[in-house]
Amino acid sequence: MREHVTTALAFLRNTWRGLTSMRTALVLLFLLAMAALPGALIPQRSLNQSEVDRYFREYPELAPILDEVGMFEVFSSVWFASIYVLLFISLIGCLLPRCWEHYKQWRAKPVRTPRNLSRLPHHAEKTLDDTSVDEAIAAARRRLRGWRTVEHEEADGGRSISAERGYLREVGNLVFHFALVGLLVGLAGGKLYGYEGQVIVMADGSEFCNSGTYNYDSFRAGLSVDGTQLSPFCVKVDDFDVDYQPNGQVGSYRVGMQYQSGEDLTSNSWKPYTLQVNHPLRTAGDRVYLTGNGYAPRFTVTWPDGQQRTGLVQWQPMSPQTMLSQGATKFDPPGVTDEVQRRQNQLAITGLFAPTAALDGKVLSSSFPDLLDPAAAIDVMRGDLGLDSGRGQSIFGVDQRMVEQGRLQRVARENVRVGEEIRLDDGTTVRFDGVERWANLQVSHDPFQTWVLGFAVLIIFGLGTSLIIKRRRVWVRVAPHPESGESPAARTVVEVGGLARTDQAGYGEEFARIADDLLGADVDHSPQPRADAGTARERKS
Repeated sequence: MREHVTTALAFLRNTWRGLTSMRTALVLLFLLAMAALPGALIPQRSLNQSEVDRYFREYPELAPILDEVGMFEVFSSVWFASIYVLLFISLIGCLLPRCWEHYKQWRAKPVRTPRNLSRLPHHAEKTLDDTSVDEAIAAARRRLRGWRTVEHEEADGGRSISAERGYLREVGNLVFHFALVGLLVGLAGGKLYGYEGQVIVMADGSEFCNSGTYNYDSFRAGLSVDGTQLSPFCVKVDDFDVDYQPNGQVGSYRVGMQYQSGEDLTSNSWKPYTLQVNHPLRTAGDRVYLTGNGYAPRFTVTWPDGQQRTGLVQWQPMSPQTMLSQGATKFDPPGVTDEVQRRQNQLAITGLFAPTAALDGKVLSSSFPDLLDPAAAIDVMRGDLGLDSGRGQSIFGVDQRMVEQGRLQRVARENVRVGEEIRLDDGTTVRFDGVERWANLQVSHDPFQTWVLGFAVLIIFGLGTSLIIKRRRVWVRVAPHPESGESPAARTVVEVGGLARTDQAGYGEEFARIADDLLGADVDHSPQPRADAGTARERKS
């Protein structure tokens, strides 16, 4: 029984050592990057369900296999979370012992001066006349101010100084790795407690309030967000201005808007703000970005009994170069209480909208993205739109199954400009009244954003510190010259040796400056030949 327990403990100990090694942490970091790659190449359900559906249509055999292994939900899959958690454990498990080891090195005294300094990679020696041992040691002490030093008495009556510098190199290395852990924690916290939503707001003074998920066109919540405690604020989009270059490219987007948050919500006071790309509105802990824009044609339908309904619905841009758009504006007949009759007489105005009309015969296209000559090529559909079927459908089109079943039929097709109208067979008229712009706003909430930024700065600081600072050692041995005897003129042998604990690049210049200051500019301090194994063992001692 004791042998089994010993074997199990040995297995657990070896497993823990393997998991908490830096090599394992690097492998897990590489695996995390590789695991995130499918999330960038394959559409994700949390970002765009329609793209996932299209992927299933285009690859009907491959898509179910990918779905089984969670490729359409990479960042919430079990295997991605497992790599993430193992990376946390590995990093923390290998960093804590390193912190303790570095603390012991920080508290320890520099190693004693080697017996033979001439075998070190950097060495210089000179006999100084009219200089005593005390004077030479005092000069070395002043020159090595700022280094961690310790003095020793030598057996031959001389004295030596052991100096070491560059402890911040390991501090920078530890800061880098702990900041990496903090960055991962911050990113995970943002996914847990953050949310992101998309909403289209008409640029005609329409308002949007962040009071609930029902106000969004699409909403992606963190795992700990239920949508009931969103940051309270409101925005009002007054106008949308776009500067176009002669070739149709966009020079700038500007959204004239107002917002209110905090005490403004109770006092109903609004603050102006100009929203631009990469210049989000920051309020109530959230950020409001401008991510898109388009046009919304306004149609007025007049029924034979004189009742009117006006529809203003955003249409989807098909071409960002010309802003040719497609969409559908849907109407219920007014005053009809019978459900069957109401469904049989619904109207939909579908087709294309061109901000600057260009006709090739009767085919409408757009030649410029600005509103220079707006026109619409519309189909008027009458019948059952399928709005009460319980199936979701796009606001930019009609349910084609209703068309295929003959329950929704086209009753008119015309190209119209602003102010023109179409008369249907039952006397109903459809008038194209004008166009409004809309802005697509993205609301992002991430309470860990500041922490992520701080840890990212610490990563750069720690990495730079570990690359710039080098661990290096200097030893100075001072002894009376053996031939000075009873001469009144003091003669002292000063020997300087140097060793870089890491890469030696750049250390030779620093050692040369130290040697020149202590021995004079005429001393030879060229690097010594590489030591053999026996010399390395003596140096280590």
